[in-house]
Amino acid sequence: MKKSQQSTEVKTDKDIFFSTLLVLASFTLPMLFWPEKSQALLNELKIIIEDNFGSIYQLLSIAVLIFVLWVAFSKYGKIRLGENDYNFSTYSWASMLFCAGVATGILYWGTIEWTYYHDTPPFGLTPGSNEAIEYAASYGMFHWGIIGWAFYSLTAVALSYTYFIKGIPILRISKACERVLGKYTDGPVGKTMDVFFMVGILGSTGTSMGLGTPMIAAGVQSLLGIPDSFGLKVGIIIFCAIIFSISVYLGLGKGIKRLSNINTIMAFVFLAFVLLVGPTVFILKMSINSFGIISQNFIRMLTWTDPLTDSRFVEDWSIFYWAWWVAVGPFMGIFITKISGGRTIRELILGTIIYGSLGSTVFYGILGNYALDLELSGQLSVLEIVRSGEPAQAIAAIIASLGPSKLILFLFCLMSVTFMATSFDSTSYTLASCTTKQLHAHQDPARWQRLFWAFTLILLPIALMYVGGLESLKISVLVSALPLVPVYIILGVSLFKNLKNHQD
Repeated sequence: MKKSQQSTEVKTDKDIFFSTLLVLASFTLPMLFWPEKSQALLNELKIIIEDNFGSIYQLLSIAVLIFVLWVAFSKYGKIRLGENDYNFSTYSWASMLFCAGVATGILYWGTIEWTYYHDTPPFGLTPGSNEAIEYAASYGMFHWGIIGWAFYSLTAVALSYTYFIKGIPILRISKACERVLGKYTDGPVGKTMDVFFMVGILGSTGTSMGLGTPMIAAGVQSLLGIPDSFGLKVGIIIFCAIIFSISVYLGLGKGIKRLSNINTIMAFVFLAFVLLVGPTVFILKMSINSFGIISQNFIRMLTWTDPLTDSRFVEDWSIFYWAWWVAVGPFMGIFITKISGGRTIRELILGTIIYGSLGSTVFYGILGNYALDLELSGQLSVLEIVRSGEPAQAIAAIIASLGPSKLILFLFCLMSVTFMATSFDSTSYTLASCTTKQLHAHQDPARWQRLFWAFTLILLPIALMYVGGLESLKISVLVSALPLVPVYIILGVSLFKNLKNHQD
């Protein structure tokens, strides 16, 4: 297809475009103008959602995992999803889906998540005990394991089936739910569902950027001596927006693919360095031990609701993570669809779950256990820094302990920026795809849209950081994910009906 033909066919869906902007403004403007009242309201919403809907997230997680594994190993797993339009190698495909799916969150949580579980462990364990430490080193791997990537797989298969098999050139969640929605797909119900999806993306990615930015700012402060301030964080966000706007402007093949490949190489070279210069034996022992704990206790960890105490471990952590995956899932589904032409349903599901889970496990096993060793050996009081309310500074101190602090910190900050860029260029691409009326397999959404969403994405994290703190970021995910829970149910039923009626 010629470029002139493409440009005339790629049109914006104004209903979804402007509705999403309106909802985004209703979220961000109150936080910027009335931060204290907004913070109080968000805290109230957090308690209401966690206490009343937490178990729903757990049940949904179990159902999604069982369903996608059934699809993968059933006869439907052999269905091939169209032609290999972009001809991505397995390495490029895995790099793009992993980098898009983890963002800078893997660097942040992979390094210090264990500190929170050390002081408030699950199952009523004694804080700081050996058993609590073992679970602290394992629970992050569990949260970033197969459940999250199963959510990604469900939306990706449902969208890929309608996009490649049914030949519907529209990348929207509502279209993948057509077997259930019927005539309501293109009406207000379908449009509302798509707006919920867009809001979920903005809320979850706002959280990821809100976590990564303070971490980069702490590194810049240590490198250049610039005082850590809200202005510095805003400057970092804008700089990152410029980087990923260039990538998303170039498109999938020239921009996002190349940046993801580079980022994956950088990340695993860095992890190899940490493994070699750090306490290699301790890291390997703890990683293997964590694998054993998760394998033996997976069902218990997945179904534990803490019914007899008020530790709030489940609500503050597991429910938060399941909500995160719910919010990010539709975005990843659209993105994975665009890069998976030519793969079978089985390859898509198992590849997403295995590559994603394995990559996350490696990050947690190496970075988290290196930081844990610093604490246990007395080289650095990581817990004390985190308890003082400075988790980003704790990460900077952990990385600086690896060797020549200035050089290592610079490389870590560079890697953090590329991680943020590889996630948010794919997010911008997906937002632009969803607000495009029709998008054929060989087409990219309009460049002006990709650039517009690249810079629009930074508004919510700026507002959340202005309101302040980790809790604001977590609440954003819980609020934006809740409307998507029924969407997943409709999506699963619609996919099941499509597969049952599939004809080779």
